[in-house]
Formats: sequence, C-alpha cells, structure tokens
Amino acid sequence: MRSYNEYCAIAKSLDVVGDRWTLLIVRELAERGACRYTDLRNGLPGIASNLLAERLRELEHADVIVREDAPPPIATTLFRLTPRGEQLRPVLDGLTRWGVPLMIEQGPNDAVRSHWLAAALELMLTDRQPDAAPVTIALQTGDQPITIEIRDGLIRARLVDGEGADATLAGPASPIMGLLLGRLDVADADARGVTFEGDSAILDRIGAKLTTAAAPT
Repeated sequence: MRSYNEYCAIAKSLDVVGDRWTLLIVRELAERGACRYTDLRNGLPGIASNLLAERLRELEHADVIVREDAPPPIATTLFRLTPRGEQLRPVLDGLTRWGVPLMIEQGPNDAVRSHWLAAALELMLTDRQPDAAPVTIALQTGDQPITIEIRDGLIRARLVDGEGADATLAGPASPIMGLLLGRLDVADADARGVTFEGDSAILDRIGAKLTTAAAPT
C-alpha cells in the first residue's frame, strides 16, 4: 500500500481507502451486509480476482473489514465491515450526494447493479406528503426489480418484485434515475425510453418533475 507521506488526516485516510476499488468494496459491504467473495466479485464487475484479494487483505490489515467463517449450511468465508469500517458510511453517503448529478448520463460501458440504484434513491428521495397514505413504486431496471416504499415520511428501496405497486417505471436506469431525482421531467424520460403506469401524483409526492418548467419571461 503506497502512502502520501503526509501528516494530514485526509492523506492518512486516503492511504487506507484511496486506492482504486477500495471504497467500492466498502460500498458493497455497507449496502449488502456480510458478503462472500463471489458476492463481491459480482458486485464489482471489472475487478481482477487477484486485485480483489489484495484489496481485501489490505482492508483487513487496516481493521476496516473482518473475515469470518459462516455456519452451515453456508459454510464459507464471509467478509463484513468492522466498527471502524462502519464509520465510513457517512463518507459513502457524501459521495452519493455529490455524485448523483453525474448519473444523468450513463456511459456505454457502465455496468448497472440495482442495489447501487436502490441505495442512492433511499438516501436522496424525500416524502413530501408524510401524512398521506402509503404508496409503492415498482422499478423495472437494472439487474433486479426495485420497489420503493413511501410511508410516514420515510423512503425505503428494496430489491423485491413490485407486483401490485401503485405506480411502475420501466426502462433504462439513467432516465429513470433522472426522473425520480428531479433532473428529467416525464416527457424527457419518455423520450429516453421510460414507460410510466399509475398516478402521476405519486411522482410529485417524491419531488419528481412532471413537466418542464416554463422559461422565465
């Protein structure tokens, strides 16, 4: 592990988690809980197996993660965050908030995993009508279905089939995220391949843009 050789808290932190893939490993464990090695490989498309093994050793040495033997019937090694590793959650949340505006565009080679989208939506969405009846939005995008539950001012995004949801969005991940996070309106999202079924008031409840705002005169 290379060092910046600076007596600075930021530099010291980056000595531990600043290498390529390191924070994304932490992301997987923060979002999914304890993971097998194969779970991490699936959640980190593009990482070489030897590099993942190296990063896991480094994080274990730094007391960011710990490995443990799962009991039967799993009977395999699991990796999880230590209490020290859990302290990185606010860092991940800050990077999510900072990076969401960049998600309006998706590169042609960008991988998509639904749990990445669910984590961002749960953090960024707001229930603007907390006293209203609970509603659900089903998302058909990514590698797994996502169901957004809106209840009592809280937002929860789960990787479950949204059968019977009050509204459904289907299509590419980028315009769906743009619509839900208020960076595209319904017409723009539709032009980019998103289909919507249900009551549009549900989108308004979470702050999505239903129509393009009129230009000031």
